[in-house]
Order: sequence, then C-alpha cells, then structure tokens
Amino acid sequence: MNESLISPFNFSHPTAVQTSLYALGSFARFDPSGRFVGVGRFDGLATIWDLETKAAVRWLDGHVKAVTSLDWSRHSRYVLTSSKDWNVIVWDLASVCDPPQRHATIRCDAPVSSASFHPRNSQIILALLNTGEVYLVDLRPNHRSRTELYEPDGDEDGTEGQSSRRYAMTVARFDPSGKYVFVGTSGGYILVFNTRTKAMIARHRIAGGAGTIKGMDFAKNGRRLVTNSSDRTLRQFIVPHYPRSSETGGEIFIEQELEPTHRFNDPINKTAWHAVSYSPDGEWLAGGAADAANHKIYIWDISNDGQFASTLDGGREPLAHLHWHPSKASIASTTNQGNILIWHSPNAERWGAFAGGFEEVDENVEYEEREDEFDIEDEAEILRRKKEAEQDDVDIDTIDGETTDAHGHPALNGVHASNGSGGHGIGVGGNFDEDMKWADEDADDDLGVWKMKILMDDDDM
Repeated sequence: MNESLISPFNFSHPTAVQTSLYALGSFARFDPSGRFVGVGRFDGLATIWDLETKAAVRWLDGHVKAVTSLDWSRHSRYVLTSSKDWNVIVWDLASVCDPPQRHATIRCDAPVSSASFHPRNSQIILALLNTGEVYLVDLRPNHRSRTELYEPDGDEDGTEGQSSRRYAMTVARFDPSGKYVFVGTSGGYILVFNTRTKAMIARHRIAGGAGTIKGMDFAKNGRRLVTNSSDRTLRQFIVPHYPRSSETGGEIFIEQELEPTHRFNDPINKTAWHAVSYSPDGEWLAGGAADAANHKIYIWDISNDGQFASTLDGGREPLAHLHWHPSKASIASTTNQGNILIWHSPNAERWGAFAGGFEEVDENVEYEEREDEFDIEDEAEILRRKKEAEQDDVDIDTIDGETTDAHGHPALNGVHASNGSGGHGIGVGGNFDEDMKWADEDADDDLGVWKMKILMDDDDM
C-alpha cells in the first residue's frame, strides 16, 4: 500500500522535484557535505555544481573520452574522475587556478569502468577496468604500489572440487570502513578482499543464484549491502563478520553462501535497474528503473520489513543514474538527456513557529484579555529582584552529568577523552585495529578547514 495513505505526515524520503540542472551529464554524485554535486559527461568533462547558486563552479577538463565515474574525498577537497581514455585523475579543488590543477594521474592498461577513494585516505584508490580486472593503487610515498586483486585458484587453497574458472569482475567497492574491498563478478559471486594485505578473505555465492552483478551499495553503518544483478532483482544482505587477517594467517578464505534478507523487483513490468542507493540512515532504499519511456524511482522502507513506499515520476526522460544525499531526504537523478533532477521532501510552513507564544489557528477567534495582562509592574520591585539574582553564587566548576573514565579523566556526554592519537587504529571496544592504522599512515592533507577559492568573471566585477 502506498505510504501516503498510511501516514501522510510522516515522509522521510523525497517526494517532489525541487530543481533541475541542465548539466549535460551522464551521472551525478553529491559530495560528503551535500552542498556540491559532481557531474560526469560523455565529452570527457566533469563539472562541480553549487546547489545554493544552481551554477557550475568548477570545470575539470582532463579526459578525451567519456567520464565513467566520479568520487569525492571525505572532506570534498579532492575529486577523482575515471574515463574510457584509460586514465584516472585526482583533482585538487583547493588550488587557486581555474581549472583546478591535477593532483595525480594514474595511467591504466585498459579503459576504466569505475574508480573510488579509500574512505580514510584519498591516496589509496580502487580501480576497475573494462577487462574485468581490479587494481588497488597506493600513492603514499612509503607505500607506493599497484596491486591486482585476483581470485585464487581452488587448488591453491585446498578447496578441491571448486571450479578453477575465474569470472570477470564487474563491480568493485570499498566498504564504509575501508577495511575490505567487495567485488561482484559476472558469475554472480561476491569476493571480499582485505585492503591492507590484498588477499581474498571470503567468496560468497548468492543463494538461489543471480546473474551478473552490475552494482552494489552499502548502508552508512556498513552492516547492510544491496546488489543489482542482471536478473532484474535487487538483493539486500547482512554483511557477515570477517576474522582478522592475523587470525587466519592470510592463507585461507571463507567459502559461504549468502541468503538475501529482502528481494526487490518490479513484478508487473519486469523492469531492470540502472542504479541503487541507500538513504543516510539506511532506513530507505531507492532504485532507479531502466524504463525506456519514463523516469521512475522506486522507494522501499527497509525499517518496515522492506515494504514498498512510493514511486517517484520524473517525466518522460528515462533515468540513467541516481544518488542519495549524504545527510537528508534528497536524491539527484540523471536523465538520458543530461538533466540532473534534485528531489526533496517539501514541508508545509508552520507560521506559528516564527513567533513564540502565538498559536496558529484555522480561523479568526475572539481574544479574551486577562485581568492583569497589561498591568504595569513597579520598577523598584523589578530592580530589587535583579539585584538579588546578581548576588547568587554561580558554580562554574561543575558540569551537569559529568563522569570520569578509569583514569580519572572527565568524560563529556559519556565519551571518554582519547590519548591524543585521534583514535587512529582503535577499533570497537578499544581493540587495536591494524587495518585502520595502516590506512591512516602517511595521512593525506584533506582536512576539514580547506576552502574553495571564489572565482569571478570580468563581467561580474
């Protein structure tokens, strides 16, 4: 049943188009702050759009063929673009020149299908080639390398009876923690690699079988994974817990079948899917339908056992890509004509909220004045109360609800102070995590204090 019939006042997903950007793009992705949108184009250009001004603020001109993917660093300073011209380019938006200067260029051995930054360090890059190969590129001075992630033969790991055939890799993604790389194959398998050791730690077969895996997305907490397969079905899985590489010795991997918790499809039209994306809280799932005649986005309520919520209709220009805003109910969907539709959830204005003490009413009512409402108070009495309040002692040493940790140090809001290391390498429960510590070594300069230089044309002066 449509959610608007159940609870018309409880929408936490987009419902209407807020604005449209004529960007000539093939896809669009929000930056982590949600203010900018990066757009990849077929002519080799990539543009950065400011959603506050609805204008392009940067033009990234470095490719000679179509841009295939775009990714942002964690604080939006660096932008990564990949292209069919075999190159991956990292751009520095903090540079003072226009267009921004290239921070790094990676030359690959084949056209690049997609590329992405490591969630904790923008100097670690994952690249998927059109030939079905996945490479992990490390640009850090002390760890510079380019390593292919490959599926080992069954005989090498003692798994007799397994087929020695290696399927082409069709999609590759870091998980939100950056500790693992998840790879989908043309045979319907999900391979899991350890980012630090580059070794495969798990191989999952999807229960019931699935076609070629075309895409995948993680919920922000990393516990849920959704895949898009060629059999026109979206499947959601609970990501299993993987042992540390030190516990397994890095020589064996887990062979496990994954059972989907939910399956999402269009039972009537049997529509395939171009893209899939989770909401920031992971409670909603959006699927972009590969409808040749309409722009359709399907929304499912994950918190309500995956119930279908609504369908968003964007007109007659078919959908090519979609991406959910990182912090609010907004979606950027791209049409096959290059337009970017920004969806939002409109809220009715509550005028009573703008004036404290006033109540918004549907019709005029007669106001009854209280007997003492407009009485003038004696100024001497007001001055006496003010002096008494000034004489009261104020405690500036005690924090309400203050607690201390095991070492006697204060803890604010229940969060204990760190030891000055910024929490690097510390996992849940304070356990040492060597994978995160490795990623934080030779940290990049993508800090939250950088600013994009404002550029003005001569006509604007």
